[in-house]
Amino acid sequence: MNKLSLLDFGFFIAESEQSPKHVGGLMICKRPAGSKTSFASDLYRELLGCVDVQPPFNRRIEFSLTAMPTWREAEAVDLEQHVFYHRLRRGRNSQRDLYQLVAELHQPTLDRSRPLWQLHVVDGLSGARFALYVKMHHACADGVTMMRWAAESLSKSPDDLALRPLWSLRHGQVERRLQREREKLATSLLGDLLGAGKRVLGVGRLAAMMLLESVNLTKNAISLPFAADGNTPLTGQVTAGRQFAAACVDMQRVNAIRSRTRSTLNHVALTCLDGALHRYLRDEGVKLRTPITIQMPVNLRREGDEGSGNKIGFVQVELSAPTDDPYVRLRNIGFSLRNVRTLIDSVAPEAIESYTVITSLVGLIAEKLNLSDRLPPANGNTLVSNVPGPAHHLYIKGARIEELHPISTLPPGNLLNITLFSYAGRLFFGLIATDELPHLERLSDYVGEAFSELEQSVTDAFATPAPLAQS
Repeated sequence: MNKLSLLDFGFFIAESEQSPKHVGGLMICKRPAGSKTSFASDLYRELLGCVDVQPPFNRRIEFSLTAMPTWREAEAVDLEQHVFYHRLRRGRNSQRDLYQLVAELHQPTLDRSRPLWQLHVVDGLSGARFALYVKMHHACADGVTMMRWAAESLSKSPDDLALRPLWSLRHGQVERRLQREREKLATSLLGDLLGAGKRVLGVGRLAAMMLLESVNLTKNAISLPFAADGNTPLTGQVTAGRQFAAACVDMQRVNAIRSRTRSTLNHVALTCLDGALHRYLRDEGVKLRTPITIQMPVNLRREGDEGSGNKIGFVQVELSAPTDDPYVRLRNIGFSLRNVRTLIDSVAPEAIESYTVITSLVGLIAEKLNLSDRLPPANGNTLVSNVPGPAHHLYIKGARIEELHPISTLPPGNLLNITLFSYAGRLFFGLIATDELPHLERLSDYVGEAFSELEQSVTDAFATPAPLAQS
């Protein structure tokens, strides 16, 4: 039996049929050369035979009227209630059709009477491919942890044919580390309620800085809550129904821009997203006069802190002022993110944690009261996160995993969530949205176009001017 931390419990409080709180991952695989067309269905049957289910995949949630909820080990786990098989029909088996199916699978909440995870094998994808889609409740693991567990269960070589389902591995060391981090975070959150001195001082300093920001006496690039433009299709009341789209860019192209402009991967990726979002909004009849605001995670670990796990908070960040020049947009975003980092480093990490809890709570209350369509968005126009992945290809039973997409949950008030994921030399952009958001596929197409425009703009900016002719 393990008690939930306050943060984990919060995912259950925030969950509804319209806004489930699980995270997922989509793996698109290529069948081995010379393999049977039944490869995926055979894999499904073999997975069902792997009945040695380890924690946390054998735990279900148990609620109580007198105490915090706890995780309890189930007496038995029926894999037929967790592992499923689907086959795309011929003529409707494109990658876009796969995305539609995965979006439908990503919508329903997980059954709380069972361990909170599922794996779906999707057969019949065009090009001799199949897919694996896994989802797990956010209280069990975050997206980074789940993708790490998935990577641990896969092979680094096509010659390694051993099958190691992620539920059959012993994640004991990972579980112990996560439990320590959850306990530490729970204590941190309780510190908010008890008014811990360091946290209060940090919050006060951050509030003073943001007050100066609100009257334009400073420019720290952290956007104030409710300051983002709410008159866009990107925000509002989160409703049922999901859609998924993706884009990808070769990392060699990304690194070429990074090297030439001395930028980070985040600078380049956010520049592409900013350009794509502005073009998308213009298509929808919205022309912003102010920067797009995103919610993004920030690293709160001090230099020299070698503790395990991640220590992050979420802040609202302004991207570039509207411009038609991608290189100017890149420079503006670089300036904005550097200012954010300076501000974050100037206050105690506990202050950012408290700020994250407060702004998230405000957004949640607005969503629960059905006010998200009436109030400006508390947490920006969208959420963008960056999940690092393996630099090499992974395999399952000799089948190469060609693409790997994390699929997240939607925060209160946001109809779109974007996750960046680097894998095997490519940078993937995963877009999950409600059905209320129009033309999501068009937005994903604009990401690739915005990157090409940035490449050309950087080339033009660094072009050597022709020498003047001498008379």
